[in-house]
Amino acid sequence: MPIYEYHCEACGEVFDKFVRSISSPLQVECPRCHSARCKKNISLFCAVASGSAGRGDASCAPSGG
Repeated sequence: MPIYEYHCEACGEVFDKFVRSISSPLQVECPRCHSARCKKNISLFCAVASGSAGRGDASCAPSGG
């Protein structure tokens, strides 16, 4: 289940939303003010090569859209 981060343009709240299926229509509502004026944030993911923990061999890249 993907988790997306959103930003409410009405009140500035930043929140996460679980998505059951990528193909299902998504109705996003701010949990604070209940506005539908929410934009998906671009977030980062990070992967660490096997056996490289603590050596700084991490690769981070933007995800989302």
